[in-house]
Amino acid sequence: MKNEIVVLMPNYNDARGLKKSLSVMPEHEQIDVLIVDDGSTTDLLDETEIKQSFKGKGQIDFLYMQENGGITKALNHGLAYLKDKEYKYIARLDAGDICLNDRFQVQANYLRNNPDIHLVGSHIIVKDLQGNFLFNIKVPTDPEQMKNRMFVSSSTVIHPTIMFKTEILQKISSYPTKYYTEDYAFYFEVLKEFRISNLDQFLLEKELNPNSMSLKNRKRQASARLAVIKDNFYFGFYPVYGFLRNYILYLVPNSTIISIKKRIFR
Repeated sequence: MKNEIVVLMPNYNDARGLKKSLSVMPEHEQIDVLIVDDGSTTDLLDETEIKQSFKGKGQIDFLYMQENGGITKALNHGLAYLKDKEYKYIARLDAGDICLNDRFQVQANYLRNNPDIHLVGSHIIVKDLQGNFLFNIKVPTDPEQMKNRMFVSSSTVIHPTIMFKTEILQKISSYPTKYYTEDYAFYFEVLKEFRISNLDQFLLEKELNPNSMSLKNRKRQASARLAVIKDNFYFGFYPVYGFLRNYILYLVPNSTIISIKKRIFR
């Protein structure tokens, strides 16, 4: 019998991280997993090892991109595959991240009990590759506040924490490909049709890899966030403040950003 929840995990050269994430999932979590390999060239997937590391109650499926096309293409390939699979909920998770406190069942129960909410995230704990605590990120939880905060911070919703109802795909079938920051643009599209929220719980432990593509390309992502804000702009406090704030962040180096987050969120 198919589970109600499927976890979408893109992967690029990180079989180690995949096995780490899957190996610590509670055995009672009833989830399926779809891994989309984005043309990996190193640390290749061994499907038998991946399946053996998985502790949840469900199946793992694999999709392979012929060449590396980036996370947006990998995610959209996964969504296209899942669209007709009759899952009720799709959750996101990145290789190397750890789910906490029965994350998937908690989020599914919340969406089930709140029919007006179609996407939900959570707070996160951020650690380095050695497992040392760096900082916490607490996100807003009020749906109305989140609509405004989205202009100010892309961390209003943390991408690998989200779970959403698959009925979203009837109106928003894929992540926008126009921007380099696919998740941020996706939230704005969702907000045009649905309400979103965050749970006031820490449901994910995020691994901060200083060599990750997201950090290496932070300026490109910051520029893309500015483009998303511009395309959704109206004259109001939050759009204006958000544009100015993100422009300043665009100018600040990675080391300064991480140092500030350690001071603010510790």
